[in-house]
Amino acid sequence: MSTTDHPSGSGSGIDAETWASAQSSPEFKTLRRRLRSFVFPVSALFLAWYLVYVLLADYAHGFMSIKLIGNINVGLVLGLLQFVSTFVITTLYVRYANRQLDPVSEEIRNSVESNVDSGAEGGKS
Repeated sequence: MSTTDHPSGSGSGIDAETWASAQSSPEFKTLRRRLRSFVFPVSALFLAWYLVYVLLADYAHGFMSIKLIGNINVGLVLGLLQFVSTFVITTLYVRYANRQLDPVSEEIRNSVESNVDSGAEGGKS
């Protein structure tokens, strides 16, 4: 048997019923709603921004080749802004996760772990 095969489930000592109850809890639903409320709009916005950049690069050669400073043109600036926007999104997500997702996630983890601990203690008698 390989080291990745766990005949008793996840290998964490948590059974399927505990996972199912955690997943159906109001806290988990709140966590999913908060995650989706950030990820979906930001992803759509970034993809739209990227699509605009690609379309401009393909169909607006005159606009993209406007020189701004020396050999730096609009296309180069917009291309670099793609990288900048990625870092901005990452920073915003980390801040959002620290404030909105991690506290709920910690609450769920503590609940699951306390259920496992109380179940283990109850079985020792």
